[in-house]
Amino acid sequence: MSKCKHLYFTIVFLGIFLLESGFLVIGHRGNPNKFPEETIQSDNSAFNDGADFVELDLHLSKDNILVISHDRNLSRITGSSVIVSQNNFSYLHTLKCKNGEPIMSLNELFEYYQHMPRTKFLIETKKTSHNTPKNMEQILANVIKKYHMENRVMFHSFSAPSLETLSKLLPKIPRIFIVGSLKRINFEVLSYVNGINISADLITQNPDLITQLHKLHKKVYVWAEMDESPKLWNWLINNDIDAVVTNFPATAHRYNIAKKKTHKFSINKDAIFYSRASERVFENPYFKTKTNKKIHFSQNIHVSNAVETNSGTYYQIGAKQFIDADFVNFNLPVNCIYPYWNLPIITKYNQMTNTYVHPKYTANVVKFLKPNTKYKIYGISKNQKWLLTTSGWVPAKEILYYGIFPNTAEFRYYQKLPHNYQQINLALVPDVAFNRQYVVNFWKQCKILNNIKDF
Repeated sequence: MSKCKHLYFTIVFLGIFLLESGFLVIGHRGNPNKFPEETIQSDNSAFNDGADFVELDLHLSKDNILVISHDRNLSRITGSSVIVSQNNFSYLHTLKCKNGEPIMSLNELFEYYQHMPRTKFLIETKKTSHNTPKNMEQILANVIKKYHMENRVMFHSFSAPSLETLSKLLPKIPRIFIVGSLKRINFEVLSYVNGINISADLITQNPDLITQLHKLHKKVYVWAEMDESPKLWNWLINNDIDAVVTNFPATAHRYNIAKKKTHKFSINKDAIFYSRASERVFENPYFKTKTNKKIHFSQNIHVSNAVETNSGTYYQIGAKQFIDADFVNFNLPVNCIYPYWNLPIITKYNQMTNTYVHPKYTANVVKFLKPNTKYKIYGISKNQKWLLTTSGWVPAKEILYYGIFPNTAEFRYYQKLPHNYQQINLALVPDVAFNRQYVVNFWKQCKILNNIKDF
């Protein structure tokens, strides 16, 4: 493959990666907790708060104008008990929302946003159980084409026939089927929709549903009575959803920013935790919301997924359970660290040894290990390649384990280890850690050993 082609595929992959790491934020009827729903004021507020799309609902007036309203009866939003389908738009337009804006047509909305390319819309077609009005989809297609909005809209609906019709009229525009029951999802519907907009309750009750739909190459949108409860959002962000339809776009945007530019991948391996200090379990790795659960030294865990964030790597060990990956080790049995765990470590050749803030970040030295000083091991990472001390992380190859001397219990246990677990960086005799250029007699050696400090 040529360098140009390789670069092209790298860029394409990166784009897909960044897109799939986050999710679309869709303001439900704009930003209804700040301003009256489905008004310009509400929509602008949603976009300003970080919404990628604004969701809106359509009814058809008596004179075939697409009217933006969730309810067919405008009593709730205007105070006037008026049915959209029974009145011409010229009259409906005289009715005011609570902020003084008139009832709006889709044409007016598109005229207002036509030259704001970053504003996009998720359009819901409101149909009766008899799939009326029959001409809604054709009128909708005409309006979208008139304002050249094909690349800035998506459709969703409870009406499968409506989405099927739109798949024929505008096949390139995504179509999302809204469901409140799993009984509504079938292969016939999936043949002409691009995704499912599903209630959060159904996902809670069916945790494998997202994976199953993704395997069928269908997007998963989630709707609920979304509030600003951290409990709800901490649950939602752990799921690999493609979009959320929410009344709180600012909150959704904050969680989306936290999740973007992260990389989640499957591990599915058993592991063991090696740290003297217990580790708190988080609900999610994006905001590191702590739970009451802790992981303790030598505890066996199963890692299902890994999530790489700007702050580090986290392993998923349960539905809403994540831990820092630093002290999680694969293929390192407890019996194979037994000879080393309680030993001190010392520097090689009587020299200072650099330490680092983290095994991933070795560009900057943070501290150093002093010569003639014993340091305690507080944690093990990367299958014993890195050790944590009070002065920071140190590569195991840069130190010597001090204490596995002949005729000791540790030495006999060491000899019984499988060959690949027998570390070779050992201080085999008490004076091997000291620089050979110092010529001292036996009694001076003993004095030096007795003066070694413990840290």
